[in-house]
Amino acid sequence: MSGDAGVGDGGSVSREQRRREEELTATVLASFDEAPDARTREILQALVRHAHAFVREVRLTEAEWDAAIAFLTAVGHITDERRQEFVLLSDVLGVSMMTVAVNNEARGDATESTVFGPFFTADAPRIEHGGDIAGGAPGEPCWVEGRVTDLEGRPVAGARLEVWEADEDGLYDVQYGDERVAGRAHLFTDDLGEYRFWGLTPTPYPIPDDGPVGALLRSVGRSPLRASHLHFMVTAPGLRTLITHIFVRGDELLASDSVFGVKESLVMDFVQHAAGSTTPDGRSVEGTWSSTRFDIVLAPDDGGGSRR
Repeated sequence: MSGDAGVGDGGSVSREQRRREEELTATVLASFDEAPDARTREILQALVRHAHAFVREVRLTEAEWDAAIAFLTAVGHITDERRQEFVLLSDVLGVSMMTVAVNNEARGDATESTVFGPFFTADAPRIEHGGDIAGGAPGEPCWVEGRVTDLEGRPVAGARLEVWEADEDGLYDVQYGDERVAGRAHLFTDDLGEYRFWGLTPTPYPIPDDGPVGALLRSVGRSPLRASHLHFMVTAPGLRTLITHIFVRGDELLASDSVFGVKESLVMDFVQHAAGSTTPDGRSVEGTWSSTRFDIVLAPDDGGGSRR
């Protein structure tokens, strides 16, 4: 880049133009110098630096700026107490997953985190070991089992597992609007840190794509589909809260999950079983069923960790 080149401008910006742009950025940065909270000052000044650099790099036109404002306005208009389009926008831009990444630093063999998703509810019913979270939701039965340990391999007894998923039609219970509770429950690990329950074999489904975020995805040729997954939130005293999913090995959407939530360590084998075959707990299942094992390792609580 020549001495007269601006940020990403291919050398087309004069030295004087660059000086004016840099002077504006410096002036805006200085306006936050007296902010009483140091963290607020740090965040806002970093935002200004990156936003100004973006505008200069792409040489943003006023028409493009107007379009961006109109887009964000539409995102705000469709957002209400049941739908958060701004979170959806964060998801499809990978910002949600990046926030998860920086707030859940790698700790040995601790299970990786991923996005929380919009369909968790805090009042899911409790089931005992071997219980069924489906609650009548349609789909192929799936046996899920595993063990929760800490980084030293010690079993974590009494850990609370919240589990939830979509049905085979790609819908969560809360999307039906009829107060049904299905495809979700909570349970606790036993003295050996083990858990087991019946759920549904995960299937793919689209994120809400009837709003501005969906239009954005269509405009760039991206699919709204999420890879098949089952949600977990695991909590235990003194250990970092884990928010994660498990994904189905072989799912063709693993490489194109619309919110970038897939991590290789979270891709599990879901073994298919023939109709009439013996289940782990002797339950009689009509038709085929699947099974998987998900062993969970929790990191110590260091004040960071997942946030909803």
